[in-house]
Amino acid sequence: MRKHVLIILAVAVVIAFGVILTLASGKLPPLVGRSAVAHALNQDPGGTGADLPSPGPQASDLPSVVAEGVVAPVQHATLSMAASGIVTEILVQEGAAVEAGQVILHLQDVHQRAAVAEAEAALASAQAQFEVLQAGARTQEMASAQASVDAAQARLARLKEGTRPEEVAAAEAGLQAAQATLQRLYDGPDQATRIAARAELANAEAALRQAQAAYDQVSTRSDIMMLPQSLQLQQVTNAYDAAKASYDALFAEPDADVVANARAQVKQAQANLDRLQKPVTENEIAEAEAMVRQTQAQLELLMAGARVEEVAAAAAAVDQAKAALQQAQASLADTELRAPWAGTVAVLDVKEGEQVAAGMPVVQLADLSTWQVETDDLTELDIVNVQEGDRVTLTFDAIKDLQLAGTVARIKPLGEEKQGDITYTVIIRLDEQDLRLRWNMTAVATIPNQ
Repeated sequence: MRKHVLIILAVAVVIAFGVILTLASGKLPPLVGRSAVAHALNQDPGGTGADLPSPGPQASDLPSVVAEGVVAPVQHATLSMAASGIVTEILVQEGAAVEAGQVILHLQDVHQRAAVAEAEAALASAQAQFEVLQAGARTQEMASAQASVDAAQARLARLKEGTRPEEVAAAEAGLQAAQATLQRLYDGPDQATRIAARAELANAEAALRQAQAAYDQVSTRSDIMMLPQSLQLQQVTNAYDAAKASYDALFAEPDADVVANARAQVKQAQANLDRLQKPVTENEIAEAEAMVRQTQAQLELLMAGARVEEVAAAAAAVDQAKAALQQAQASLADTELRAPWAGTVAVLDVKEGEQVAAGMPVVQLADLSTWQVETDDLTELDIVNVQEGDRVTLTFDAIKDLQLAGTVARIKPLGEEKQGDITYTVIIRLDEQDLRLRWNMTAVATIPNQ
């Protein structure tokens, strides 16, 4: 009850003040919220709170709704980073125009780039494995497997056939040859070789003495190095050294590694002969048969190719690697801030070297070519008399000679508390633009009674 009385008294004071101004100046009373007047006129003057029987004044008799708002771009957004990090590069300055998709700033991305490279390598490996399974065995692999089968079958056939006399004879001959080679190492060179080596060494010694005598006859001359005796002595000396080394090697003990190799050849030849002379056992035949089955199974696996399940698993590994690469690329992309559409960087609230957190506002982007007016100055008593599509007259405190027309484009459905009242935000689209308008300029919106 008290609230209604106070409202009626307040409205009465306003009307009375308007009447006084009218009488004093001859002008019309100032505009007030038409919903507040309508509400007051429909109440009981006695303050009982009961509605009067009469319908009250018509809508056309109510004053216009006047609200204060601000100029704002039709399209604007607060941009933030999708990832946290250190700013390494800022590519635009505050107030600069940017195109859609243009990079505004970079974060440190060393780890993200490494992750992309690793994911690319994993994808290449998975793709290669998948292609190998799809391609099947190569011709060379098939030939190698077939050769293994043939060898195993041949060995089995030899074992079942038994040892042939010519194989034993060949093994005995091989053993004798190996033993003879080992014996020659201990016996040294034959008599003829020894005589030839001694003769060659003696001839070299004689030539050396002769050359030395000729050299001694002219050794006192200052040009000794230019004389043929000097060259002859050098050549004969080299021939003697070679003959002496050959003689020493011929009569020296054989090297240990050469002897060891010859003994190994003897043992191998003896073992081969023993194997041929020994009867084949059932276990050896069974082993040979198992080898045939094993090599045959390997050949059949190559011929059959990869199983469907293996190919499917390889394909799934490729898909998984692709997903991992996409995730790594997305993480790398999160280190860049790109303009979602063409506009102007109105605010750039970050510097190179600073740490930014994911979701922290860093850029205000706006299209400054098209403006609208936003007001949250309409109370619940006013908003009931405003509809989308209502015409609006706009004036601006900063531009005294400017008056623009507009239309109520949208009324936000949710009211918010403001200084004790519930107010609603109204978006007003301008019929025409003016180059003098700036973001957050104060505007006064007058919505005439419709």
